[in-house]
Amino acid sequence: MSEVSTKAENAGPRIVVLVGGVGGARFLQGVRELLDGRGEITAIVNVGDDVWMHGLRICPDLDTCMYTLGGGIDPERGWGHIGETWHAKEELSAYKAMPDWFGLGDRDIATHLIRSQMLRTGYPLSAVTEALCNRWQPGVRLLPVTDDRSETHVVVTDPETGDRRAIHFQEWWVRYRANIETHSFANVGADQAKPGPGVSESLESADVILLAPSNPVVSIGAILAVPGIRGALRTTSAKVIGLSPVIDGKPLRGMADECLSVIGVPTTAEAIAAHYGARSGNGILDGWLVHSTDTAHVPGIEVRSVPLLMTNPTTTAEMARTAIALGGVQL
Repeated sequence: MSEVSTKAENAGPRIVVLVGGVGGARFLQGVRELLDGRGEITAIVNVGDDVWMHGLRICPDLDTCMYTLGGGIDPERGWGHIGETWHAKEELSAYKAMPDWFGLGDRDIATHLIRSQMLRTGYPLSAVTEALCNRWQPGVRLLPVTDDRSETHVVVTDPETGDRRAIHFQEWWVRYRANIETHSFANVGADQAKPGPGVSESLESADVILLAPSNPVVSIGAILAVPGIRGALRTTSAKVIGLSPVIDGKPLRGMADECLSVIGVPTTAEAIAAHYGARSGNGILDGWLVHSTDTAHVPGIEVRSVPLLMTNPTTTAEMARTAIALGGVQL
């Protein structure tokens, strides 16, 4: 047997995961454990949550994936550094610096400082992310969906003035906890954005593409808002398999139900699958995993029921195994 054919056999599958938030990062842990060094895992990460604050560029989903996979995440919060301290936040509060509702941890600030310095020097976000990952060694290729601005903003009724206005997603999510009259979401800058380096190529060459059990509106939806992503999912030869982010009508974590209600989608596994749509129609899904107690029937989408509780990387790996098998790849 030739050296070339041996390498090809050992290469393993090329898995691409669209991901955002804490649940998405934990799902990546399971995929990484499942492959155990075989093949290649590429995560296309949401940047809709990204924001400038106190002069720093903050990328919550990229950092949560990087810290989680690199072993530095706070396991209780699910975000930020383990062993974090908050002295800088306390000093900012003493200066009455605004916004005062967003907490920056002292260790986390180091990441934001490096990122902000590199961005101001002219490096694109994709190159900055690669440099930061050199420190964390996540074992997964993390690609921001775009190097361009594509921020999620939310149209709300201002609780003080009663007027409609748009606020950044972070203010809606962190300051108001989504508990404010909300009318719509807008992906600011998305119409001018283009997929980041390696994103389109990874979708085109993938053996299977997974939609992590992330928020369908402000995580996966924000990724799909970047021109070219939805088209790439529809034309790739790989099957596209999604995992439901809700169990028995409740989100696995976060506030997906509040987001779904704004766009008029019920918080059920079936409704979310229908929202994504079948690739045989005008949608993006070939397959859909729902929790063992849920059901879904959407024409054109193959549905499987399996346990979807991500209690640890091992159980999450079994979820990923089923999703990958549904995509036609056996491990």
